[in-house]
Amino acid sequence: MARTVGDESATEDLDEATIHDVLRNDRRRLVIEALQQGDGTATVGDLAEVVAAREVGDDPPPKNKRQSVYVSLHQTHLPKLNSLDIVAYNSDCGHVRLLDRVREVEVYMEVVPAYGLSWGEFYFGWGLLGILAVVAVRIGVPGASAIDSTALAGVFCLGLMAASAYHVYSQQDRILFQRLLDRG
Repeated sequence: MARTVGDESATEDLDEATIHDVLRNDRRRLVIEALQQGDGTATVGDLAEVVAAREVGDDPPPKNKRQSVYVSLHQTHLPKLNSLDIVAYNSDCGHVRLLDRVREVEVYMEVVPAYGLSWGEFYFGWGLLGILAVVAVRIGVPGASAIDSTALAGVFCLGLMAASAYHVYSQQDRILFQRLLDRG
């Protein structure tokens, strides 16, 4: 049974494939982000405005884009999020409310900082830089050939471990501790 505004019944955890299916769609991801950045509630019209503005990069977005987003949210995306108990959506009055179950989905949402570099891009760049530096040492590039390649590789591995530890601490830790507190 789909959840409506005011219904707080719990169901079993979402499986990973379902979560990935939810997040694979940009509009569903933008809806979740918009609700998280606000107070957790909005109207379909307000969500359509935010999603359309992010999609086209104009604020306010063109009327036809807002209307297109509104229809897809109303007919497809909000009912799907509602059926999975991620949001409570009352299609009669157009109200949407984020539910606690969103925590299961948050873990999979990569937060991209304001400067636009995601953690995945950072890790890829760091690894590529490390490989290029070691190759430069090994082939004798002037200035780099004085560095020991094993020590250089060790520095990049330690940097990767430090970045990973920070990532887990800053992004995942708060969710894990919140789950522990909720159970206690």
